[in-house]
Amino acid sequence: MDFQPYIPGLKPADPGPLSRFLPALEEGVISAWLSQLNLAGSWLLDPFGFSPRLVLEAARSGYRVLVTANNPVTRFLLEMFANPPAQAEFTAALADLGAVKKGDERLAGHLQSLYLTSCEKCNQQIYAQAFLWRKGDAAPYARIYECKHCGDAGERAVTDEDIERARKIAETDSLHRSRAFEKVVALHDEDRVYAEEAIHHYLPRPLYVLTTIINRLDSLNLSAERKRALTALVLLACDAGNTLWGHPAERPRPKQLSTPSQFREHNVWMMLERGLSLWTETGSTVPCEAWPTKIPESGGILIYEGRLKDLARVVKKEIPIAAVIGSVPRPNQAFWTLSALWAGWLWGKDAVEPYKVALRRRRYDWAWNATALHSAFDHLSDLLPEGVPFFALLPEPEPAFLTSAFTAASAAKFSLQSVALRTEHDPLQVVWKNEQKQKLKPAGADILQNAIQEYLVARGEPAHYLHVHTAGLIALAEAGTLKKPEQGFDESLRKTSALFESALKNDKRFIHYSTGEGVDTGMWGLSLDTRPSGTESLSDRVEMAVVNYLQKNQTVIYLEIEADLYPRFTGLLTPSKGLIYAILNSYAEREAGQWKLRTEDVASARRAELNNIYILIEKIGARLGYKTRKQDKILYWEENGKIARMFKVLASALLGRALQDATPNTLLVIPGGRAALAAYKQERDPSLAAQLKKHRLVKYRLLRSLLEVPILTRETFEEQIASDPVEKSAGQMMMF
Repeated sequence: MDFQPYIPGLKPADPGPLSRFLPALEEGVISAWLSQLNLAGSWLLDPFGFSPRLVLEAARSGYRVLVTANNPVTRFLLEMFANPPAQAEFTAALADLGAVKKGDERLAGHLQSLYLTSCEKCNQQIYAQAFLWRKGDAAPYARIYECKHCGDAGERAVTDEDIERARKIAETDSLHRSRAFEKVVALHDEDRVYAEEAIHHYLPRPLYVLTTIINRLDSLNLSAERKRALTALVLLACDAGNTLWGHPAERPRPKQLSTPSQFREHNVWMMLERGLSLWTETGSTVPCEAWPTKIPESGGILIYEGRLKDLARVVKKEIPIAAVIGSVPRPNQAFWTLSALWAGWLWGKDAVEPYKVALRRRRYDWAWNATALHSAFDHLSDLLPEGVPFFALLPEPEPAFLTSAFTAASAAKFSLQSVALRTEHDPLQVVWKNEQKQKLKPAGADILQNAIQEYLVARGEPAHYLHVHTAGLIALAEAGTLKKPEQGFDESLRKTSALFESALKNDKRFIHYSTGEGVDTGMWGLSLDTRPSGTESLSDRVEMAVVNYLQKNQTVIYLEIEADLYPRFTGLLTPSKGLIYAILNSYAEREAGQWKLRTEDVASARRAELNNIYILIEKIGARLGYKTRKQDKILYWEENGKIARMFKVLASALLGRALQDATPNTLLVIPGGRAALAAYKQERDPSLAAQLKKHRLVKYRLLRSLLEVPILTRETFEEQIASDPVEKSAGQMMMF
């Protein structure tokens, strides 16, 4: 496989509407990949329609993007992102809604009054931002507010009036709940029970607010654009009103429709108002039409409101697909079920009908996911000419998700072209091609163990299980052994999981660094007798690359450093942002967004400093009665012809290299500016941490201070070098 560099992007300044359910993707990734194709104006296909922002970015890059979108909510989001109403339309739409009469009151005032509470400090009546609940309780236990009268703010215990107000609203709950059901399914529909279960995740107060608002949507005499704007705001309110908002912020990205043990009940009207800023779109609009309307060659979005299976029958003859892009969906019962619910509330029963299966299904396991993905890949294979690239992003990667996706693609005869992974917090980047004739490697019994060993040798340090698992998956996919034709996906995934467990647990080449017993916990590394001599760790190599780049470039921005690093460290060796920043903070200073090598870390300055440290160690040795000898940049304290102490003086934090030929109790002398980096490397590399237990890290400044000690003995020397550990490098005072 030709491992390609990981394509970095930028986190969006504003995650946007419903971001907790949509793929967490960085901006600029898909446009950077497309720039390599140089096929602007060509047709792209997104077979999943799971990430509206990804599609929008591709269209803005000058491509025509055909999207299958059978989820009415993601389809609406895509249409809104492509062509959002003006900000004034959102403001006017909310004002129109708030002005509607509810009895003698304006609707805005009536709904806000449901969230009235008393300030604990000044006793003024104010609106609570949220109430806090414990699952199963009949009343909230706390409220959150900001008092505009006295400035008191935060979480406070509820009052008797708060509890009584919640109780009164609950008295009419059955009526509003029935109205909510009827918007989604008919009275005698067999799926009514599933709608009832979904609506159970709404408390009486937010459900009353939502049904009151929704019942007035059709009666408002609004322009088409203003109605779109109001629908978008109400969609956000539908999400704000459910009980999936953990408190404190547990499960920020819920996958299951289950209420946390403690959760937050938002002020729904206040969330409507906050929604005004969420829908602000600064980019240019993009042509967006429904199939089969034509879109311009300069770029745009064509939405197919159906399944990929149906699309495959008609597109192959009419639209030449140059590439496939998409965020591969992972099971999300919460979002899919709520999408069916919200579609009924906003657009009626007809909108729910094609998506009703989302209401019925309660359990989505990885075998189901693999089966569904395989169906999509199979239809893609029918639709596409052979050799069309598929650039896929797998957000929130975890071993089971990757196994599911790789198995589905492999079974549909899609071959892996490239895989790039940074961390478990970043999307995996994969390129597949629908090549019918795969060149399979011979599949021996030890293919998995050898692949893992090769990866760990290349890395030069232990790796998290996700990376190890991915390295093994690649080997199994290339060998074509992830799924046999006669196997079901459930059996295939179980066998793959068992194969990994056996390969790692029963092979003495691998060491498990973990407090847990499962192979998917902690980190995996190679035993000492398996590691090739002279191997540099990934962290040391990245450190050298970053420092060399800083030495060649006077001032740089972070993105330039990434652009230089990632082509050097491709595939599963992509360095994390944490490692890069740890190195930058050790060697460079940041000013106005630019990094510059510290004056003391310029090569000439460091060479002079090293010479001074050599002289300093010799002086300290003389005071302690030792003779100092230097050999190949290593200093020895000797007494009566025997070595008493060995020093390795470093200008860097290349600890792995320094330890390769170090004898026990060697002192590794590093600049104070490297202490935090050395500590970071030990935290990320348990093998390095274990080796360093036999040695000691000492900072330059500690040795300097020893020369100022009036009385220095061998005993006090040992005490002092133990007094300034690297993890406490800031402001540590010497103790005599």
